[in-house]
Amino acid sequence: MVVSVFPELMLRDVHVDDRPRERLMKQGAQSLSNQELIAILLRTGTKKESVLSIANRVLNYFEKIHELKHATIEEITSIKGIGEAKAIQLLAAVELGRRLAQIQVDTRFTIRSPQDAANYLMPEMSSLNQEHFVALFLNTKNQVIHKQTIFIGSLNSSIVHPREIFREAVKRSAASIICAHNHPSGVRL
Repeated sequence: MVVSVFPELMLRDVHVDDRPRERLMKQGAQSLSNQELIAILLRTGTKKESVLSIANRVLNYFEKIHELKHATIEEITSIKGIGEAKAIQLLAAVELGRRLAQIQVDTRFTIRSPQDAANYLMPEMSSLNQEHFVALFLNTKNQVIHKQTIFIGSLNSSIVHPREIFREAVKRSAASIICAHNHPSGVRL
């Protein structure tokens, strides 16, 4: 259970220097708690409840902050004090965080080892709930020219036909291919 930094206080009752936005401006985002960051995203509370109390309720509902990445609008709006607009704001922030965690480079990423391929794919694939079969298509310099999810399977299996992989490789004029899949159950066979 998460304990609120400001249990029943309305934000207007908190000293200006202790409010989340002001603290972020003065001390940086890393100095804020998860509750305070969520409160900033939610922006406002209700007439009877502070935004910090609602943020605390979000953290209590999801138990672990990383569970938010799988949240639905329906789950978030089931939390008292959160409507559709606030749920959408939270989901947009989660998606932005997911995209930032992925490797974003303007130049092509070069694969020199299996670890390079894993580093390229892990940020996205580690959070998936179903088994995904992904292919990386490389040029002659082992640079990723395209990444494609070839098949999405069940919790523990995916069935892929080679023609699906090779069709895309020919289309992209790929010099080589790396195939990978995740283990959403966490069990590696």
